[in-house]
Amino acid sequence: MPYVRTVKTASGATAVQIVYSSHRGSRDIEHIGSAHDDVELELLKAVARQRLAAGQGVLDLGLEATDPARRGAGSGPLPITASRMDCLLDALEHAYRVLGFDQAAGGDEVFADLVLARIIEPVSKLDSLRVLEEAGVAAASYRTVKRRLPVYAKDSWRRQISAACAAHAGLGPASLVLFDVSTLYFETDAGDGFREPGFSKERRLEPQITIGLLTDQSGFPLMVSAFEGNKAETKTMLPVIESFMAAHQIPGVTIVADAGMVSEANQKAIEAAGLSFILGARIPDIPYVVAQWRREHPREQIPDGHVFTQPWPAGPTGGRRDQVIYYQYRHDRARRVLRGIDEQVRKAEQAVAGNAPVKRNRFIQLSGGTKSVNRDLEEKARALAGIKGYVTNLAACPDGMPVTAGFVIGAYHQLFQIEKSFRMAKSDLQARPAYHRTRDSIEAHLTVVFAALAVGRWIENQTGWSIRKFVKTARRYRTIQIQAGPHTITAADPLPGDLRQTIDHINGRAGVH
Repeated sequence: MPYVRTVKTASGATAVQIVYSSHRGSRDIEHIGSAHDDVELELLKAVARQRLAAGQGVLDLGLEATDPARRGAGSGPLPITASRMDCLLDALEHAYRVLGFDQAAGGDEVFADLVLARIIEPVSKLDSLRVLEEAGVAAASYRTVKRRLPVYAKDSWRRQISAACAAHAGLGPASLVLFDVSTLYFETDAGDGFREPGFSKERRLEPQITIGLLTDQSGFPLMVSAFEGNKAETKTMLPVIESFMAAHQIPGVTIVADAGMVSEANQKAIEAAGLSFILGARIPDIPYVVAQWRREHPREQIPDGHVFTQPWPAGPTGGRRDQVIYYQYRHDRARRVLRGIDEQVRKAEQAVAGNAPVKRNRFIQLSGGTKSVNRDLEEKARALAGIKGYVTNLAACPDGMPVTAGFVIGAYHQLFQIEKSFRMAKSDLQARPAYHRTRDSIEAHLTVVFAALAVGRWIENQTGWSIRKFVKTARRYRTIQIQAGPHTITAADPLPGDLRQTIDHINGRAGVH
């Protein structure tokens, strides 16, 4: 009958062999391998036992070895005692520590686990425990998670997390910060003073909350604040900026925001606070500098990228600093705008002729019961096609150099970074608090999402991969522990070259991507 034997070799190793037959001193032997330590020996014995049992059925008597030294000693597969997404978890935990969240959170493991689970698979707090278990993390109980959530809603906790982000961003006087708002809706019919119907970014009628997000010029999050759903966007920016500056002792920043974020009163308040700004400028009429250029260059097309500069000095009683408005013309922008104007005018003409119902159209002019196409408005709209305005009160760039049109326009166009952060928060991190109802619970949820957003943006900046791609790729590679007799063996899936290079970027071994 075949059996497994071990033999000491001349080199001091232990050979593992299968003896199939022994007749008159002649043996049929298969050499499995030579072991140089106890772990290798147990592995080779397991291979030999499995080879002997190949093709044979095993009678299950319902008896399980209780002695750890006997587990894995049978002819069946070696048992896996642990499995963990080491590649993914190690990268996320490294980013969490680099951003200083471990110290800001005082080593709170529940908060760290919720942040990691939000990145791996954004689900409810209860289901996050399942995500952590699948990833190989020994998570706290749901009772513990619920007990810790009110702590994460406190202003002091959120300030600590925000302070870690500000320290990582390295903000100083006159640093550029981006601000924008979005809305998160709730599937309920009645408001409660916090969740209220208002102007929805998603054009929904349900109660909502308004979220103000402050980032640095790269889109890295610095602070998030929640406001009532019916609060005007223009009334959210200054409270966030002033709260952030006061909390982190920053003497001044330069605010970059879209024109829709700033009312005239809001702009005066920014000036009164001594802050600098770069804002999108509304253009109600054809600017003087543009009209003058066209008078001087009749029948000529404005060159692509041409910038008109219009100083706007402060008056003696204006209560503000000198400002400069830059108007830039772009061919692509003009082409898109003109195409929209042509479509709207065509619909207006159809409505005026009675061939289509009258709908909301800025080119339809009503006078009594008479409808007509507003040709003056059409002419002005065509004259402004392709022109965008940027206004600033900066006296100098953050590095002390004179302000240029290129700097102002380039800084404004960084607003796409904060839009990217909002998309990541809403899509990849599922920021909408679908399972939360009270304000404290919603605030705690947003704190977790905010920290997850910071980790995600940091990984994207380090690797050049989207956080969704990184998680989807890295979660497939696991590290497992196998019980072979009394020994525990660690094995891991080999990483492909691109993922290994990405991990090197995260760990700082290959420079920033």
